[in-house]
Amino acid sequence: MRGMELGTKKLGKKSAVLLLSGWLFCTVWTGSAAAEPTAVNREAMVHESPAHLVIHEVGSVAVNKKKPTAAEDLIPQIIKDVTPSVVGIIGKSSGERYVGVDERYNLMHGSGIIVKSNGWIITNAHVVKDLQNTVVVTSDGKTYKIIDTYLDEVSDLALIKINAAALKPAKLAKSASNARVGEKVIAIGTPISFALRSSATMGVISGLNRTVDASYRLIQSDTAINPGNSGGPLINMKGEVLGINSLKYSAIGVENMGFAIPSETVQYIMNQLFKYGEVKRPSLGLELEASWSSLVGLPTEDPLTVTKVNSSGARKAGILEGDVLYSIDGHRVTSNVDINELFKGYAPGSVVRLMMQSEGDIVIRKLVLGQGDPVVTGEETETEED
Repeated sequence: MRGMELGTKKLGKKSAVLLLSGWLFCTVWTGSAAAEPTAVNREAMVHESPAHLVIHEVGSVAVNKKKPTAAEDLIPQIIKDVTPSVVGIIGKSSGERYVGVDERYNLMHGSGIIVKSNGWIITNAHVVKDLQNTVVVTSDGKTYKIIDTYLDEVSDLALIKINAAALKPAKLAKSASNARVGEKVIAIGTPISFALRSSATMGVISGLNRTVDASYRLIQSDTAINPGNSGGPLINMKGEVLGINSLKYSAIGVENMGFAIPSETVQYIMNQLFKYGEVKRPSLGLELEASWSSLVGLPTEDPLTVTKVNSSGARKAGILEGDVLYSIDGHRVTSNVDINELFKGYAPGSVVRLMMQSEGDIVIRKLVLGQGDPVVTGEETETEED
């Protein structure tokens, strides 16, 4: 599974154990007859300042009664409104097998979000990639088979189709760029056990624009994200899907560090899948290496270094191994994530101007973008110049 490790990584490759939400310590749950579901949080503790407390006298005993804030008053209604748009997804694992486990229980599950009333659902690619005989269960307990699937493993997103009508689609936030650190958010999904569908947890946004073992920037939150929450929504206080829960840090001493794919990335990928059945990404045709400062998370404007020239278009433009890339069409780039985010606004065949340093000189290279994975640029489809 992409991005998974069972040991710790070196600092330059992200120091904690970051596991894609598809296995024991992540957010897709693999069930077995031999393993009982682990404990889940049964209480949500919300700490407020003394200004939110009202003290009532009962005889000689003082009782503290918390006065609900406006946001807290909304939370139960938001959960009630959004839950019909969240589904559970379960199927037989065609990947890792568990020795000694009854084959009937060799299952994996995750979550998904209804995006069209006629049965289209968005989820994580790693939720459905290795599933067979997959069943989708809506919040009212109805079950459906998947009849169509489109995967994009680069973004870890997938579109699936069930034969249903009159479903309630979720409302996706136009962008997560206006979200604020500290803003309250809600996660709904299927944690640990498939019997726990439509479970809700609450937290706050811990950070924005995180670049952790992913191709695009992510939202960080301290909302409880457990195995099985993958593909479920991270919801703001307007009842909008701010992002899709996708991965988390899991290690001894690490708590409440979950990550979600922002709504604008979800919509970009979803629109491409609806239109083409795949994501037609523009590619520089280069393999690029970020600086040490960028890899360890230091603020930096260090350029990217060309480690390999893969496409004939890049070679024709005069780009050499060892050249460094400062900017694309005037946009400074210091990581592959920067390029992926920028290329949401480009298509294969577009012409870009690259500011580079080659053999000691600052030069401008004009390049026609090919089609392929901008991050791991192996084989790609060439785009001919007009």
